[in-house]
Amino acid sequence: MRRGRPRAAHPSGAPARPGRQPRRQSPPPPAQPALVRVSHVTSSASPSSVPIAVDRSPWRSLRYPSMRWWSVANLVSNVGTWMQLTVQNLLVLQLTGSAAATGLSMSVQAAPGLLMGLAGGAAVDRWPRKLTAVVSQALLGAVAFTMALLVALDQLNLGVLMVLAAVTGMIATVDGPACALLGNDLVRPEDVPSAIGVGSLVHNAGRLAGAALGAVVVGLLGTAAAYTANGLSFLFVAAVIPFLKPAVSAVSAGTDRKEAGTGRAPAPAEQGLRQGLAFFLRRRRLVALAGIGGLSALFGRNYGLTLVVLVTGPLAGDAAAFGAVSTVLAVGGVVGAVLGARLRRPTVRLVGILAAGGALLQVVAGLSPSLAVLLVLVLPMAVAESVSETATTTLLQTDPPAHLRGRVLGVWGTVRTVWGLAAPATLGLLMELAGARGALVLGGLVVAAVLGSGCLVQSRRMPASVVMLPEDKPAVAGRPGLDTAA
Repeated sequence: MRRGRPRAAHPSGAPARPGRQPRRQSPPPPAQPALVRVSHVTSSASPSSVPIAVDRSPWRSLRYPSMRWWSVANLVSNVGTWMQLTVQNLLVLQLTGSAAATGLSMSVQAAPGLLMGLAGGAAVDRWPRKLTAVVSQALLGAVAFTMALLVALDQLNLGVLMVLAAVTGMIATVDGPACALLGNDLVRPEDVPSAIGVGSLVHNAGRLAGAALGAVVVGLLGTAAAYTANGLSFLFVAAVIPFLKPAVSAVSAGTDRKEAGTGRAPAPAEQGLRQGLAFFLRRRRLVALAGIGGLSALFGRNYGLTLVVLVTGPLAGDAAAFGAVSTVLAVGGVVGAVLGARLRRPTVRLVGILAAGGALLQVVAGLSPSLAVLLVLVLPMAVAESVSETATTTLLQTDPPAHLRGRVLGVWGTVRTVWGLAAPATLGLLMELAGARGALVLGGLVVAAVLGSGCLVQSRRMPASVVMLPEDKPAVAGRPGLDTAA
């Protein structure tokens, strides 16, 4: 009996039809790995994770076209502002012949930050950010043009000047937070430190150029021309703002785009002034930043006061010697701004470490035997202060939710105004009691000791972080299944 060929089984399990050969199934192509754009690697379970290059260039924020325009506008505005401030001080001296009156005009302009800072921040949270910035810049320009007109007509007296200085301070309580947050919206969140660092460089460059141009313009064209130039600088910024485009990822996860500043805040219940203050006081990291800043201001970082007494007193220097110290401080500030712009995710711990390190350098500076040694120490002191300021500003402008950032900056403005009023008196009293060297040494030791103790207590409170392997993956030979995180 002839044995027939056995039927081949169909891939589905059913027998194939007689007389037909089953089709050969070509093996499936090997799976290609999907191309996924990964921004952060957080898993430690995969030992074959490939490190991803992270852009830490201090200039990375300038890759955004809107940020480039905003930087140019800020440079023009800063030049005009510092030019007007220089001219205003000269004008007060001409009107009164009193240095005390000059200081009073500056205090009058700063006073609204103490009384109305939170209200200004609430206005920034309530209204569209671009509109708020445009209106505030236009109002500041109007004040500058008014000053120019009064000077040209010889109708400006000390009383009118004080009133206009107070008006400028009130507008600034809204303009400051609005422009700061608007600039951050132009870049991705991880590039905010770069934007702040670039802004710091622009501020320093505008300060130097504005002070120099102020004297030149007054000498050639008169005081009214300087005020007119400042008014035009504000109008230039107001004209640029409508064309700025926020970065797509500048909106925080879980928040509506309107909360980031292009619209109104989500709920009327969150519009009260007390919400910003309550959030600030509940947020431990913000309170810690306020404590670090206040401690450093009261006992350390007012170098314009402490170092001038040290140079002209124990070191027997003159005005030229203090000018050299001031120049090195400015250079250190610029270097620190560049280094701070390389940050991506600054922390309160970093701010504390930098403040403590600067305080220890301050102690050594207080013991400097000569001006040359002091100049060597001043540079890293200024760098530490500048990087710490960049990290602090980044945390303040990115940590709160979008709809509360204006009010948080308003609270911070009030706190900083308090420091500005209290620090000179505190340091002056300390120098009266302990001398210039003693004030630097004791102040630095107090700052370093308090911050060091705080970091030690915080590190003891933090539980040790661990990485647990998944249950379906056994531990690697020679390694335990539970290991501490790197």
